[in-house]
Amino acid sequence: MAEKKFRIEKDSMGELKVPEEAKWGPQTQRAIDNFKISDHKMPAGFIRSLSLLKWGLANANKDLGLLPKEKASAIADAAMEIFEGSHFSEFPLDVFQTGSGTSTNMNMNEVISNLSSTDSNPVHPNDHVNMGQSSNDVIPSAINVDAVLTVTNNLIPSMRHLKNSIEEKAKSIGDVPKNGRTHLMDAMPITFSQEMSAWSSQIEDAIKQYELSMSKLQQLAIGGTAVGTGINADPDLSKKCCNHINKLTGMEFRPANNSFQAISSQDSSLILSSCNKTLAVALTKISNDLRWMNSGPLGGIGEITLPALQPGSSIMPGKVNPVIPESVCMVASRVLGNDLTITHAAQSSNFQLNVMLPLIAHTLSESLSLLSNACLSLADNAIKDFEVNQENIESMLNRNPILATALNATIGYEKGAQIVKKAYQEKRSIIDVAVEMTDLDSDTLAGILDPLKLTSNQ
Repeated sequence: MAEKKFRIEKDSMGELKVPEEAKWGPQTQRAIDNFKISDHKMPAGFIRSLSLLKWGLANANKDLGLLPKEKASAIADAAMEIFEGSHFSEFPLDVFQTGSGTSTNMNMNEVISNLSSTDSNPVHPNDHVNMGQSSNDVIPSAINVDAVLTVTNNLIPSMRHLKNSIEEKAKSIGDVPKNGRTHLMDAMPITFSQEMSAWSSQIEDAIKQYELSMSKLQQLAIGGTAVGTGINADPDLSKKCCNHINKLTGMEFRPANNSFQAISSQDSSLILSSCNKTLAVALTKISNDLRWMNSGPLGGIGEITLPALQPGSSIMPGKVNPVIPESVCMVASRVLGNDLTITHAAQSSNFQLNVMLPLIAHTLSESLSLLSNACLSLADNAIKDFEVNQENIESMLNRNPILATALNATIGYEKGAQIVKKAYQEKRSIIDVAVEMTDLDSDTLAGILDPLKLTSNQ
């Protein structure tokens, strides 16, 4: 194996060795040496968003006449290369690093400096790439940019796809009545389309929550620099930076209403994590409904058959499990855990700065990615092609004594309860028992107890 080659770099703390081929510089190398905690790196979406900010800031500083055109253009070009997916191997830092994310900010500054510098046009990582900035306003802004782009371009489209899949499936099934269930026990009839309308409505409500969160998330801390006062930044830097990014992305980023809040708290991340939690709970509800309806096929409810995607056992031939709902439930569990992590991390705001920003960036990004993929998987691999077991449904529905509830207005609750108990005990249909215990004939009872009519309160 060839011996690894190094170059000598120097920063304010002295000299150290950096791998010869690396685009990063001494501050990044110090962080690599200091933070050997995990194999969790800063998310690709966050790195792209950080580079997008550097692109916008370079153009803004050029507009303001603070950065020479040649340097600004070189910085912007390098930053755009990273935004478009290049050089990700140059961002090796552990998530568990300095709480402000200074190491990752300097990692970006050094890589851009290396990529953009020439002998005739040297670019300094602090003086030029980081002009008018601090890690304290850049990192919170990158968290927000990453979140807004991911929610807008990935998560909400995935959620709409899931909602549409639910509604299309419900429409294809039609008004098939089935047993409703409360407390996991038989209840009054409901149609598949009514049951699935609850799923669709949950997803629609979750979409609206995300859309409402965008107003807060699109406020960026950038321009507040170290503590919110904006020291060393032009007063117009933040607005001009947002304008550049908005033209490129179609978003509506703007300077934070209060830069002190934007730097010292992570309230916007908490709001978004709350949306994630709501969606995770909704996906769990839908997945568990599917698992219960699919259960059996002989010893369970057996109302539907989910697509058979893979063998379900290493020892029991022919067994098929509800693997997609199970996968989605695990995603939801992870997201709920991430919400607790984000909540605790947001509490680590002391005076003018939150000091768990890399952890929030990583955890929030992971939740958004997991939820986006889970929505697509649930839609395409479970809901789209499940089959309704009509024979099982009718058999259970016809033996459901709870249908006697519809007789309350005619014979009263007490008499209805007697009929239900007798039907259960003797394993007979409710109509047969009601004919014996009331003066209603079978035709009248059949009309009153028609399951489809009962689903529409007729």
